[in-house]
Amino acid sequence: MTDDPRCSKDFQWLESSIVEHRSIAKDTWELTLEAPNLARWTLPGQFFMVRLAGLNDPLIGRALAMFDRGFDSQGNPQTVSVAYVVKGKFTHALSRFKAGQSVEIWGPLGNAFSNHPVDHLILVAGGVGITPMLSLASAALGQGIYSQEGHFAKQVTLCYGARTQEYLVALDAFEARGVRLAIATEDGSLGHRGRVTEVLKDLLSRSEGTARIACCGPEPMMQAVSKIAHEHNVPCEVSLETPMACGIGICFTCVAKIDQGDGTWDYRRTCVEGPIFESQSIVW
Repeated sequence: MTDDPRCSKDFQWLESSIVEHRSIAKDTWELTLEAPNLARWTLPGQFFMVRLAGLNDPLIGRALAMFDRGFDSQGNPQTVSVAYVVKGKFTHALSRFKAGQSVEIWGPLGNAFSNHPVDHLILVAGGVGITPMLSLASAALGQGIYSQEGHFAKQVTLCYGARTQEYLVALDAFEARGVRLAIATEDGSLGHRGRVTEVLKDLLSRSEGTARIACCGPEPMMQAVSKIAHEHNVPCEVSLETPMACGIGICFTCVAKIDQGDGTWDYRRTCVEGPIFESQSIVW
């Protein structure tokens, strides 16, 4: 597990009941699970390994970041949700699971996005990279179910890019929690016609006060965001989407090249030392 003092060392495995399973965009689903302890301890940016209970094909689990968490009527943490795109054997099988069925889940895993005070937190997401951003934005602003944790940003803007409007996820939820939206679609169906990095450049040119970027999405996009952040002297954290097999640091299938600060690099396990890294430390 990570050495981040905010991250729980209380790793848990459980068979969790599905509370709700719904489509939230084209080919995109939100899975909500009954998991009070995971809801209590999981931080924005951390993830779970999810496996299909009772099935041996696919055999191994998949890494899915926390999308959001929910409270019961007494205000106690009760559920966690993950969001995923249906595109392979695992996700096609998972999309057929219904409320009342169970999945196996273990976590929380990995480290979390930083919570150092900042005037303007800029979230940059491409495609399914939106997954960790709702919980991060909510925590940063102390909005909704995260209000009991305080806040660490005066303003949060989501720069969000997708191929077309029908792939965009949870825009209403972001706005309801006080997040400003800056949307880009490749076909121009909503927001800026073009790349999300173009939206980010424009936003940084107008941003005042201290700023920090949190980014998740396709690797070429994250590399481009890292370059833009460096040019504007803005700290940037990225959440790597490296494929994982075990999620607990045993198999070494999810390694990333990390700069050691002396001109050399070494591999770091995304599931343990990550998935959140300072963007300038990554050897792209």
